[in-house]
Amino acid sequence: MLLAVALMVMTAAVVASVVVPLMRAARPLPERGAFDRAVYRDQLRELERDVARGLVDAREAATARLEIERRLLAADAKSETAAPQGAANPMLAVGLALGLPMAAALIYLAVGAPGVPDQPFAARGPQSTPAGGDGMAGHADFAAGAAKLERDLAANPADAEKWLLLARTEAELRQWQKSADAYRRAMSLTGGGPELASAYGEMLVMAADGIVTPAAHQAFEAALARDPADLAARFYLALAEAQAGNAKGAIEMWQKLAADQPNDSELRAELQRRINEAASLAGMPAPLLPPPAAAASAPAAAPPGPNAQDVANAQQMSDEDRQAMIRAMVERLAARLQSQPDDLEGWLRLARAYDVLGERDKAAAAFERARRLKPDDPRIAAAGAGAAAPPMAAANPAGAPPGPSAQDVANAQQMSDADRLAMIRGMVERLAARLQSQPGDLDGWLRLARAYGVLGERDKALDAYERAQRLLPADSDQRQAVAAAIAQLKAK
Repeated sequence: MLLAVALMVMTAAVVASVVVPLMRAARPLPERGAFDRAVYRDQLRELERDVARGLVDAREAATARLEIERRLLAADAKSETAAPQGAANPMLAVGLALGLPMAAALIYLAVGAPGVPDQPFAARGPQSTPAGGDGMAGHADFAAGAAKLERDLAANPADAEKWLLLARTEAELRQWQKSADAYRRAMSLTGGGPELASAYGEMLVMAADGIVTPAAHQAFEAALARDPADLAARFYLALAEAQAGNAKGAIEMWQKLAADQPNDSELRAELQRRINEAASLAGMPAPLLPPPAAAASAPAAAPPGPNAQDVANAQQMSDEDRQAMIRAMVERLAARLQSQPDDLEGWLRLARAYDVLGERDKAAAAFERARRLKPDDPRIAAAGAGAAAPPMAAANPAGAPPGPSAQDVANAQQMSDADRLAMIRGMVERLAARLQSQPGDLDGWLRLARAYGVLGERDKALDAYERAQRLLPADSDQRQAVAAAIAQLKAK
């Protein structure tokens, strides 16, 4: 009942606001001359104020005053009264007074729901959720999850995993700055990997409405320094070049990124759009995307090596189980290479793996497969010589020092790049020192030569190869392979 009364009052008010003006007789509009005279008199008063303040001298004031008075007299001469703009229209007023409420009632009866009782929002169940309610419910779930994570982190701020989870949750909620802050906290607790730095930079870009800020630029550079293939870092650094006005540089970077993507990648379409946009703003023709690189289009990528969890698991195994696990991984690589015989890096990895396992015949066969693919590769000649060398026990009765243990590998994963390189150099120098007292260790000299080659110390690598060459028979295949490696190093 109260609702009906309220609706009637509202309807009457609306009808009155429309009808009452139509019932009144039209009033004449004020004459134009009166408006003009008011303006000119105000100009005269303003002129007197300027003279009093010394802003206008007497001569300029006299001239301006004369002009204003002339216009004032002209306005008096043409004074006239404007005609009324219309007359009262009682018939139109009555029609609107009756028609508006009737039209509103008919529309409500057609599209409204007069029989549905009112219901408080708090009492509504899931069945009354409007269209799109699933998304709203999901949004509420994420918001509740973020609130819980914030409470947990207030009690335990050193939980890196929860900071990372909070960062991803805030990103789902489109709270870009909060997500960036959470990523930053996670990075400070974990040391920050390339994927964290890249995600942190992306959140900063989103928070800045698509602008690659200096802080985001720094984050992407840090990610790219650790992982040169990071997609997000490469994309946004190119975007930064475009925003800095370097359209040509941005397009080149996007072109290189597109070449690393397979043909069916959605990223290629986005890169083409970005390239077209940058080229249009720079007034230059937009190039087409390059074809995907062979590596990107390959049907199957090389399987990754063991991760940190694999190493941790291996540490808990017995020697027999660990050896079995390593052999299983090597056999999987060997099986894959049967279906991908053109994978040069795969054959080299397999050869080195067999070499480590002491299976010299299989190592030599794998090096031979690699040699067929790239006969002039110095890595193959040098490594193949090592694979063909006699077993360590035969060449070195005293026994070589063992290689790095599982614990050494786990410790190395926690080091910085500089510390890890220092550790490797220390191991190489220890091997070199041992060989001074065991100069007849052919395999040791070959391993030392390869290690110096990896470290980029050409002269030391040459010396180690030459020491190994002196231990080999003049007409042996091994000596010829080592000679080839020496020639390759001297040619550089």
